[in-house]
Amino acid sequence: MKFGEIFTEYLHGDQEWFLEKCSHVEYKRLKKVLKSCRSCKAFGDSWNSECQCESCPLCDQKFFSELTKEASEIAGCFSSRVRHLLHLHVATGMQRYLLFLRHCFKNDQQAMVLEGQMLVEYVAMNAIAIRKILKKYDKVHSSVNGKNFKSKLRAEHIELLQSPWLIELGAFYLNFKGSNDGELNEFSGQFSCDFGATQPVMTLMLPHSIKLEYDLTCAICLDTVFNPYALSCGHLFCKSCACSSASVLIFQGLKAASPESKCPICREVGVYTKAVRMVELHLLLKRRCKDYWKERLAEERAEMLKQTKEFWDSQTIYALGYC
Repeated sequence: MKFGEIFTEYLHGDQEWFLEKCSHVEYKRLKKVLKSCRSCKAFGDSWNSECQCESCPLCDQKFFSELTKEASEIAGCFSSRVRHLLHLHVATGMQRYLLFLRHCFKNDQQAMVLEGQMLVEYVAMNAIAIRKILKKYDKVHSSVNGKNFKSKLRAEHIELLQSPWLIELGAFYLNFKGSNDGELNEFSGQFSCDFGATQPVMTLMLPHSIKLEYDLTCAICLDTVFNPYALSCGHLFCKSCACSSASVLIFQGLKAASPESKCPICREVGVYTKAVRMVELHLLLKRRCKDYWKERLAEERAEMLKQTKEFWDSQTIYALGYC
């Protein structure tokens, strides 16, 4: 079965109710845009005939603008749905108490796991659709524009498989299952996480032999990320390391960073304003590496108390100097 048929079956299958409010790649429509490309037809009427135009303004205007819009909408929908799901899982205070009471009458855990699986499948299927259609574009035009477009998606933070919310979803699933491997269905692939390796990684296996590895090493302290945050560029750091890089105190948090603060790795500006706290990943680390987690927690608390004392001492001296 061709991918186009698989994707259509997915969109109109058992999860159609779940996908009603979600954007998706218009795979068939984009394929028709390529098929009807006049520049391509000038070199042959067959769909399989490859033109040598490398770039087609008419085709590109419809193709890349539409694909950018769809990828952006999918990324927004995915992050929103995952954020809501994880908020229910790690609720605190009164909301946690109310959820506990609700669980006495209704078990929502299985429903949450099922939704997590469907979200992984959702982002995986659309990401594969984007890869397939870009590969088809390059084949038709004998170009590398489709390949270069992937870099553009990553630069605009809408490359679906590089979303920090996918890492959070993997950690969520592993936390729920309580085992190292989270077996999902045939489309969603498999999550696994290895904190014991020389380079700690989370791995996601997808159909069509796609293997993704997410490095869980902080580039600043060169240790496994603790109390991790993902900057909007996608790079992961320990909270204390990210704060230090942005010249803010730990108790102030990443939101106190200047809008001009840069990512320590890629040097992109403004990546602190939409930083994501990786709660599920932190919980997974706490469960898998208890001794390491306790050691890092003690270090962070000691550093935070030291910074807090120095901050208020300086504020007191400053105030008294003007009395």
